[in-house]
Parts: sequence; structure tokens; C-alpha cells
Amino acid sequence: MPGSSDSQYIRLEVINGKNLRVPSGRIPTGIYVSINVDSRRRWKSVISVLSSDESAAWGDTVTLSSQASPALSVEIRASYEADRMLGSGEIIGELQMSWDELLDHGDKPFDPSFPPVRGVHPSLTLKVAVVHACDNQTDALSDTGKLLETQMRATQQFAKYVTSENVSHLNAAVEHFQLVLDQCPVSHPDHAAALANLAYPCLQGYIRKDIQDIDTTTSLFRDALVLRPQRHPDHPLTLYYLTEALTWRHNKKSTAADIREAAQLYRGLLPLCPEGTYLRSIATGPNGVDYVIGVCNNLPIDTSDEGIHLRRVVFELCPLGHQLRPSALHWLAQAVEVRFQQCGSIDDIYEAIQLRREVVFLCPEGHADRDSYLNNLALSLESRFIHQGKLNDLEEAISLHEEVLRLRPVGHKYRYFSLGNLGGTLIIRFNKRDDIDDITRAISLCREALALCPPGHLRHDTILNNNLALALNTRYTKLHVSEDLNEAIDRNRESLRLKQHDDPERHVTLRNLSSALCSRFIQTQENEDVEEAITLCQESLADLSLLHPDRHHSYCRLREAYMSRYCVQCEPADLALAVENFRLASRHPTQGFPERIMEAIVWARHAEVYQHESALEAYMTFFELLDGHLATRSSTIPRREAAAAFHCARSLPVDAASCATRRNNLRHAVELVEQGRGQQWSLASRLKTPVEDLESANPTLAHKYLELSKHVSNAAHSSATITDGAAADRAATEYRRLTRQWEAAVAEIRDLRAFSRFLLPLSYQDLQAAARQGPVIILIASQYSCSAIIVPTSGDPHHVPLPSVALGELTNLKDRFTRAIRHASTMGPKVPRNDLIVLLRTVWDEIMLPIVNVLQQDLKLQSHSRIWLCPTAAFTSIPLHAAHPFRTNPDRSKEPCLEDLYICSYTPTLSALVRSRQLMKKPVTPSFVTIGQGQPGTGKGKALLAVDSELELVHKLVPATANRTTISGDAATRANALEALQQNTWVHLACHGKQDRTQPYNSHFVMKDEHLTLLDIMDKDIPHAEFAFLSACHTAVGDEETPDEVIHLAAGLQFSGFKSVVGTLWEVDDAVAKHVVEAFYKYMFKDSEDGVMDCTKAAWALNCATHAVKTKVPLEQRMVFIHIGV
Repeated sequence: MPGSSDSQYIRLEVINGKNLRVPSGRIPTGIYVSINVDSRRRWKSVISVLSSDESAAWGDTVTLSSQASPALSVEIRASYEADRMLGSGEIIGELQMSWDELLDHGDKPFDPSFPPVRGVHPSLTLKVAVVHACDNQTDALSDTGKLLETQMRATQQFAKYVTSENVSHLNAAVEHFQLVLDQCPVSHPDHAAALANLAYPCLQGYIRKDIQDIDTTTSLFRDALVLRPQRHPDHPLTLYYLTEALTWRHNKKSTAADIREAAQLYRGLLPLCPEGTYLRSIATGPNGVDYVIGVCNNLPIDTSDEGIHLRRVVFELCPLGHQLRPSALHWLAQAVEVRFQQCGSIDDIYEAIQLRREVVFLCPEGHADRDSYLNNLALSLESRFIHQGKLNDLEEAISLHEEVLRLRPVGHKYRYFSLGNLGGTLIIRFNKRDDIDDITRAISLCREALALCPPGHLRHDTILNNNLALALNTRYTKLHVSEDLNEAIDRNRESLRLKQHDDPERHVTLRNLSSALCSRFIQTQENEDVEEAITLCQESLADLSLLHPDRHHSYCRLREAYMSRYCVQCEPADLALAVENFRLASRHPTQGFPERIMEAIVWARHAEVYQHESALEAYMTFFELLDGHLATRSSTIPRREAAAAFHCARSLPVDAASCATRRNNLRHAVELVEQGRGQQWSLASRLKTPVEDLESANPTLAHKYLELSKHVSNAAHSSATITDGAAADRAATEYRRLTRQWEAAVAEIRDLRAFSRFLLPLSYQDLQAAARQGPVIILIASQYSCSAIIVPTSGDPHHVPLPSVALGELTNLKDRFTRAIRHASTMGPKVPRNDLIVLLRTVWDEIMLPIVNVLQQDLKLQSHSRIWLCPTAAFTSIPLHAAHPFRTNPDRSKEPCLEDLYICSYTPTLSALVRSRQLMKKPVTPSFVTIGQGQPGTGKGKALLAVDSELELVHKLVPATANRTTISGDAATRANALEALQQNTWVHLACHGKQDRTQPYNSHFVMKDEHLTLLDIMDKDIPHAEFAFLSACHTAVGDEETPDEVIHLAAGLQFSGFKSVVGTLWEVDDAVAKHVVEAFYKYMFKDSEDGVMDCTKAAWALNCATHAVKTKVPLEQRMVFIHIGV
């Protein structure tokens, strides 16, 4: 574009700028370009945000007249206000240019270079074009007015201070900025800008140690921030400067409150700083939020709500990919786990484990800190195992400790730590499994660790000595090697000597030494040992807060000391003190359920042995704790495993009933045996409890309860199939959250006067409803006494002592029955079953005859009345219904057997019978399905040749008025069978049945494709179902691990909704079973021409059928069938 610029209009486009560094180093709100045409006229571009690469973009244009001046001035300026500017900001670069110099570049963009600032040359990209006045160009030129001279001088003086480090320039800058603030009082629109402008040089002077006062500076930034709230354009920068002031004050004064506040402020700041901006690059840099994160991570652990909140804030400041995220996760996990150790909240240990799993995930193989993070995860899993008793946690902890030990080979500086930790975890497993290899290896590991930590080493006493002493004492309790005990005492004494009185682990050494001294007292009866043990325990308690979880262990050791002294000296006061500590230990609220349950078990045992009056209290405490423990398991199988883990508690339900019986409190005995037995069914049925009465009284609350029950049930089902540890933890956390809401709804229901006992253990008055149609006979098999309690239709229970029956004899009787039935299955149908006859005569004489005498003489129960048998423990494996004298009266008539006198049914629990009766209220239209699978396929059992004919027979005998369907052959699949169970009210099932004695919930019916399991059946809620005949093997026999839980297929069908069930106690011969089936249905539908199908006739029909087929069916195949339910 050659030629003169006279009388021309020139359009100047400001495109962008690069290398835009502010001389003072202050972070600008933005950058703008100023074009000065003459002393009176100035054009300003928009203020552009500075990018992280120190560039800015505008795209602004202005049209200028070349007549106004022979040249123009171009300035790049930093603005410290985005809203209303106080002054003109700070000059980054200034350049004088003539019009001809501009026009020489033609219409191409060009980059004039400015003098260097802090080592780089700022530059602008400009573009010019000649235009005519007739283009109606209306770019506005603003009147510059008079700048605030004071503000400008202040800015210039501060820039000189930064470059020269001359304090006089700083003092001059502060003086001028103060004058500006004086001219901008509180009501002035530039007051906030004046505050911030004064505060910034003061902060820089403090950083460079030229100003001592940081408190006033911080207050200035706070006051500016108040005037620049959340949505103010200058809020982010002011917020950043306040964080910087707080950070520097912490840096110099170590005030933890400042760094905490800085972290909180960064949490609000970072979302306001868009990616790519200069402010974000500074805020997220090593001197910004990363510095704050690092300092916060080094703060002492604070388990207060405020302290935990700070850790969460720091974690939020470390998004995925942030280099400090692992350490932030680690310290948050540390904080919540320490709180767990102090307060025992299960949510805290679950969260700690989830956080630690993420840390490990972020630190893969080869990461420098992987061993430490694996070690921390292992310790957290170990803590959760101690609190909740999940064996998977213990096994994973051991596996992780093994991996850490591999990562710390011989010569590694922390190998001793891993040796001690693995040794400690093996001690825990030894206490669960009694595998001598575990304790032997634990001692070996601890000795190796101790060799790496000689006296004077930091860890000599804190962990290793304690672990070795504990391992030796533990082995002594099993093997009684005196050398182990003496060394354990010496090690504990050495550790105690080295510990300061304020050592947080001192209470552990105190109680470990106490336990070892008690062991030696029992051995030597030296009174000094037990006296010292008591003193040590009391001292350990004094070191702990009232809610510290470890108080439980100190109570246990103190109880141990008092019991030891009582066993030797027989002072009643010692027994009383021991019982009080049993009570405190088992009820300590912040300790986990498993430890407290074990203490309640030991309490009950000791109270029985020493005939203390607290025995019933101990049993009730155990039931309450076990119920709470099982409720923490989200699904059926984990609940059963959790119950089975307490092997020594299998007999407690019957022992509790025996205890109440011996104290002549029969009503309480009934309540206790009911509460203690069938807890699996009780917990599962909570979510299926009918709420018709509640719906009438409070429909809103009833709806809320039902919805929450559905959510809890769904959460339980979804968690049951999860195998990944982290996912299982998340599912467990969600399950607990929903359970708490459900429990809150239950508490709300109980606040209603008529529902105060909602879902609580049933009282005797409630349980007596089970005996509405006939007495229920509870047979109690306890190590302390064997007896029966008869619950009549009304009035108090009746006690029937069984003086000639002891628990050992019952167990023997059960085993003899098993052998006799197995032997009978090999005999011909006409061969007398002499072994069985002898055994059934014993059952009659020693068990059932005393009961019958009470029924006849005290209750005046008429012949052929209905009775229900509710056996416990060893009684569950004895065919009580088949009790028979097999004798002839003097008049040559046969002495009647139990089934000649009464119609016998069984019930797993009284609650089950009550629930079935409640579900009978609604009449339903009958529909009957026969399901048979006689050809299950390879590996699933032999072919059952009589199944098809049995199904055909049943189909013919069912009243024609009922809707009848048959599923057999290839159609008899798991899915079709489940659907049939849900859609029909009456079911006859003929196939192979299998009771899984190790995992009873896997007991199943064999279908064509997959097994139809007990769990499948329990998952279904079929309230309209009425009757099921299970013509299959082993459908009504429980498992040996937990016999009082009566977990079998027949009970599962009753739980899912079938009110009346016929099941089997052992293997069924399908060739002869059809005779019983035919006779049963003939009697069942006798006199039912009107088409009425009554499931309450099933017990009578079975009684008649077994009598009718005596000549066709061998004894063991007649007595294999039992009736359960209404």
C-alpha cells in the first residue's frame, strides 16, 4: 500500500500478542492494548484473559484518522481489574510508530517487537488497511481524561522495586497505594481495587522479608474479597491472592489454620479458573495448590469432623491423573482409619479400604511406593476382619503381606516391618484355624524381624517385640510350653520399659503382659502375678477414652484376671467382678460384633459352669449381638457363613432354653429357643413381613417401608454375585446406607402405639398363636438337660423332663438311625427292619411316651388331634413322628404308636407356623402343577423310571375343577420349574433331591439343565402358594453345621409362601414311593366333590396314607415322609 498517509483513514486490527510478561510479576486480570493518537485521544481494546503460554487474543479493530497526528503510540498494558479499572494498569510494552511505518506492511499481518520484559520480547500481531470516510466507520475514540497520577506512580514504583529490590521503591509504592485507598473510601466503587492494589506489594515485601506484617495484608485481601463476591469478575484473582497470603503466613508462622483455609479456598477457586488460562497455570503450579496439598498431607492426623473434611477437600484438589492424588488418598484413608480405631464406625474402615484400593491401583508394579500402599491396605483389611469377621479379608491381608515381603527382599530397609506385620496376621489366623504351622511361622518371622531391629532401633519395642511376645503367649495357650510363656513375659516387660507413658500403643503392651501373667498364675498360683495382671489392666483402661474400641480388649483381660483368681481362691467378689467385665466387654459399642459375640459366648459358658445368676443375661446378649452381626451381611450365604464361624455357639439356643427351664421360667424358655433358632429365616423374612394392618393404620408409612424393603432386597441380591473386592466393598456400603434408611422406617413404625413390637422377637403370647390348632412340642437337646416344652392352645407352657435322655445318647441314637436306614435300603421289602424297630421303640419309651402322658393326662388332648413337633439340635435328625412301642397289650391288642394317637406335623420354628397361618387369610383359586424329571442327564443321578407314571397318577387324582398342568422331560428345566412354582398354588415335584450338607443353600432339585436350588426358591415371594409335595430325596433334613437353622428345601418352600409341605428325611425309593403318593392324594381329595382343595388336610392325609400302605411299603419308606406347616 504505497503512498502518503495524508487525509487517509486507517483501520488498525489488533489480532493477538505473545510473550506478555508483567514487569512486576503480578498476575493480571487481563491484557489490553492502548492506541494513543495524541495527548487527548486514546483507544482501548477489550481486556483479554492471559493464557497459560503468556499470550492473549483480541481481534479488535479501530479506525483512525492520519490527520490527527504524525504518529501514534501502541501500548500493551496489564489490567488488575476486569470490571471497573482503577487507573490504566501496568505497562508491559510501549512502541512509537509513524503512519507510514504502519502502511509499509501492506495488508499483511505484522509483528512489531517491544523492548524485553523479564528476559523476553513482548510482541503484537497487527494488520492495517486504508479506508474511506464514506465507509461509515464508527469506531469510537474515548476521551482519556486525567489518569490517577497517584495510582500510576504507585504502580511504577512497585515495578522498580521488583526489578531493583530497592526497599525505598517498595515503601514509595505502598505509600502511594495507601493514598489511593484513602481517596477511595468504603462507599467508593474503586474501594475493592484500591484494597487489592495495596495488599499485593505488601505481600511481595513480606515474601522478600522487607515487610514484617502479614496479618494486615491478609485482612486487606479479605476485605477486597467481601466486596467481590462469587459472581464478581474479579472474584477469582482476589481469591487466589488471599490463598497466597495465607500460604505465606503458614510458611513463616506454621499456622495450621491458614493452610486449612487455603485448601478450602482453592477448592472454590479452581472451578473458576478455565483450563488454559494464566491464572489456572499459576494456581495449579508447584507454588500454588500443589504446595498447599503437600503441606496439608504433612499435617498431623486429625480425626475430628473438621480434620476429616480437610482431607476430603485436599483429595478433591487432586483429580485423576494428578501426581499427588495417591498421597492425598493415602492421608484421607489414614485419617478415617484412625477415627475407626478410636470410635469403631464400620463406615470408616470400609471407606479406608476403598481409598487404599484406589491408591494401589494408581501405583502399579514398579512404582516406588507400591510396597507401602499394599502394606497399608493389608493392615486395613486385617482391622476389618477383626471388626466383622469376614475370612476373605484375612486371607487377602495375608496375601498382600506376602507380596510386600517379596517387594522388600533381604537388605531392604523396611523388611523388618513386613516381617512383623505378616507375623501378626498369621497369629490372627492361627486363633481362627488352630493350624500350628501359622503360629510356628509367625514366631519365626517375628524373630527374624527382631534380629533386624536390635535394642535402640526405632521399632524395637513398638511392633516387633509386642508381636513376638503375643505369638509366644498364643502358642503357650495351645501347647503349654513354659519356655514360651516365660519369654513372652520377658519380652512384654522389655517393651513396657522402653515405652513412654504417652505412647499410644502402651495399653496394648499392658494388657498383653497382663494376659501372660494370668497364664503363669494359673500354672504356678503365685499371687503376685495375678495382682500385677489386674493392676496392668486397670492401667490400660485408664489410658483409653471411654469409647475407644480397645477398651473391649482391656475389659476381656481384666475379666480373665479376675476369673483366674476366682478359680484358685474361690472368692465370690472376684466372680462378680469378672461378670461385670464380661458385661462391659460384650456391650462395648465401638468394638466389632465378632469380638463381642465371642465374649458373650464365654460369659454364658462361665455363668453356667459357676451357676451365676447372669447366665440368662449372657444368652440374651449373645442373641442380640449375633442378630446384629448377621444383619450386616447383605445376602443369605454370607449370613450363614457368619453364623457358622462361631462353632462353639451351635448349642447356645438350646442351652439358653435349658437355662430358663431350670429356672422355672418356661415362657422365657420358649422365647429364647425361638429367638436363637432359625435366625437365617428370621432375618430374611423381615423384608417379606405382611403389613396389611399397617396399611390400614398408616398407608404412607406402609408404602415407605415396603419400598425400602424392596430396595434393600434388591441390593442384597445384586451384591450376592459380586466377586471383585472393590466392587463388593462399594456394594456393602450401599447396602448399609439402605439398611439404615430401612431401620429408620422400622423405628418410625414402632413409634405407633399399636406397632411397638413390629419386627421384634415375638413374645410368648405372640408365639402361642402357633398352637391355635393344636399343641406345639419343642424338644430341647442341651448339654445341661434334655426336655420338652409343650405350648398349649392357651395358658402356660408345660415342662416334660426327659430324665433318661442325655445329649451324648441322643447323638448316638441319631448315628444309629443313619446306619439302620442305610442298612434297610439294602434289604428286601419283606425282611423285618429289626434295627429300626429297636430304635423307634427307644424313641417312644424315652422321648415321646413322657410327652404323650402329659398330652393325655394334663392337657386332656383327644385322640387323632393334631400336634406339631419342633425339634432342636440332635432331635432334628431323629424321626420323632415314627416313635412306636412295637408291643402288645395283655389283651393281645397292639399298643398304639404316636401316629395312632395323633396327627403329627413338624414346624421349623413357631414363627414359621404363625407366618403361614397369617398368609392363609386370603382365599385363592386353586391351580395344580406336577413337575417331574426322571431323566436328569449324565452325571446328575440315575434315571427315575417311576416318575412319569407318578405324575400321571397324581394328575388323575387331582379334582377336575382345578387348573391342572404337567411339566416333565425336556420341559422340566430350572426356569420352567421356577415359573411354575410362582404361578400355581399346589405343586407336586418328583425328581432327584440333594441336600448339600456343607452349604445347605445349594441344596437342590435336579432339573434337565440347571439345578433348582434352595436359594432360587427363597428369592421368590409366593404369598398365594398353598401346598407342595416333594417326592424327592433329602428335602426336609438340615445341615450338620447349624442344625438349629433348619435350612432345607421344604423349609425354603414354606418360607417362600407354601403353607403346607410334605418332605422327606432321607433317600426315597421312587418305585415304592408312588404307593404313598397315591394313597396320600386319595385321602387328600376324599369327599371333595365340590372341588374345594384344603391344604390343612395334608397332615391327616399323610397319616392315613402311611397306615394304608403298611403291607406294600417298607417301614423306612413309610416314615421317610413328614408333614411341615399348617
